[in-house]
Amino acid sequence: MFALTLVSPDPEAVEEARKRLVLHSGDALGAGALDYVVKDDMATWTDRVTRGVEGLPVDWCLQPEAGRKKRLLIADMDSTIINVECLDELADFAGKKAEISAITERAMRGELEFEGALRERVGMLKGLSSGALQECYDARVRLNPGAAVTVKTMAANGARCLLVSGGFTFFTDRVAAAAGFHANRANSFNFDGEVMSGTVGEPILGKQAKLDALLEETTALGVTPFDALAVGDGANDLAMIEAAGLGVAYRAKPVVAAQADARVDHSDLTALLYFQGYRASEFAEA
Repeated sequence: MFALTLVSPDPEAVEEARKRLVLHSGDALGAGALDYVVKDDMATWTDRVTRGVEGLPVDWCLQPEAGRKKRLLIADMDSTIINVECLDELADFAGKKAEISAITERAMRGELEFEGALRERVGMLKGLSSGALQECYDARVRLNPGAAVTVKTMAANGARCLLVSGGFTFFTDRVAAAAGFHANRANSFNFDGEVMSGTVGEPILGKQAKLDALLEETTALGVTPFDALAVGDGANDLAMIEAAGLGVAYRAKPVVAAQADARVDHSDLTALLYFQGYRASEFAEA
């Protein structure tokens, strides 16, 4: 038995998908969110739904019905929980956004080795005042729609919520507090007095460290990786997404979207709750 969830910011699009798939009314989890229990094999339904939602702004998830509600949420920060890549925005304060953003894009697509790309980008920020970090956070960083609701709803239902980032603790500390995460892991900048030294604290938290965080957290909870939901957008998120019971690509690069269990390309982050069977009436306040 499998759970099939259709989610869209446009309820009419979900209704059109339902008709194309010849499904009955289903369980309405919220506006633009329908849930079904289906039989047959997963491959058959995956093909059927892929064709059925083509051209519609509908996100969907097909997964085993048992164990849908996860005990661990492990989420990437930049361009997932928040609206920007912090390092790219910080680069703007140094007048180097175009150069650094280009490197970020290639790294997130998996075209560059993450650790080397991070060292290169931070090196280009050498001499930037430490005060620019707070200016950047205040002016540029915002939670993506549905982020706080998703984290706080899962936390209220007993899930452990961890923010993991190849970015930096200056930002993850603040974002984790704003969204309601229990803890966060990230990299650190080195400073020479009040200016950035252009180096990163070692070891660098990258793809393997994100996977290790998932494994460590599930072990500490006494559960398995199947009980985790991992969400991210870049190549350094891929290992944790593939290991999790539910790995979700959020507005993701092609290399990630192709490997994830589900994708969120149209809806906000509350799609993660609908995928787990939560009803809108159960959502926590942001």
